[in-house]
Amino acid sequence: MTQPPQPQQWPHAGLDPVRRLHALASGIGGAHVTERRVNAPYARVWALLGDLEGEFGRIAPDMRGLRVVRREGDHVEALAISKYGMRARLRGVHRPGWCWLQSRFLLVGVAAAPDRDGTRVAFTGGVRVPGRAALVPLGVRAEGRRSLDRLTALL
Repeated sequence: MTQPPQPQQWPHAGLDPVRRLHALASGIGGAHVTERRVNAPYARVWALLGDLEGEFGRIAPDMRGLRVVRREGDHVEALAISKYGMRARLRGVHRPGWCWLQSRFLLVGVAAAPDRDGTRVAFTGGVRVPGRAALVPLGVRAEGRRSLDRLTALL
């Protein structure tokens, strides 16, 4: 009988943040990832997307504002207010190229990865179905396209 490979010999297949977003969203009913390549360097793109309390609210069409209330390393807790006045307490992870925030009723996911002289950017999110790991599928695709259009205009 042969011995299994030792842990240091196991292959490692890493996913860039955009592929990771696709993988996570694939497990959520009603989720859709909208992806686009933008002709701007990754550092410039992520400077806008990663600014949760500033530029991010200008990019996400239904977001009026977001305020980070606690941060421990890459774990974040934030209060979000939609343009309709609804509020949500989001919790999740925010690190370079990656942001995944969720509350009981809301999910926001955004990722970016360098792509030659540009950047691949992806959005997912929407209103969650209470008691289920699903999103209400209405408007998810259009919201992603509008977010990418707004990002492109800011660049």
